[in-house]
Amino acid sequence: MISVQTADFSIAEEYQALREQNPKHTGAIATFSGLVRDFGDQSDVTAIYLEHYPGMTERQLQVIIDTAKTRWDIQETRIIHRIGKLELSEQIVFVGVSSAHRTDAFQACQFIMDFLKADAPFWKKELTNDGESWVQAKDSDASKAKSWQP
Repeated sequence: MISVQTADFSIAEEYQALREQNPKHTGAIATFSGLVRDFGDQSDVTAIYLEHYPGMTERQLQVIIDTAKTRWDIQETRIIHRIGKLELSEQIVFVGVSSAHRTDAFQACQFIMDFLKADAPFWKKELTNDGESWVQAKDSDASKAKSWQP
């Protein structure tokens, strides 16, 4: 399931939803949650603002999930990405993957997050006491995604 939303989310509820999907066959659930931090391109970030391209964003996230399913034996996936203004320490993103085995769950979760950072159409603006600036795509994010190529 994919959600792009302004509302916060509960990691416990998302974990439980993944757990309940295949209770007899799930042996592992890997999750990742990203938070707003006080540094990025700027050193004194007070908040961030996230925009996305509706429709295109969800399609690209589904492509990432579909690709992960061809590489690992995963059962269910969950991506939540927040948009709008987010304050320091707020949750931005959640990725959850269930599988029969931990290696598949761990690797698929990391793969999904790496490609989300590199390929999903989100735009982030950092807000500081001195103003605001759009964050440029990072070579390190593209490099992490490229490292998954066979």
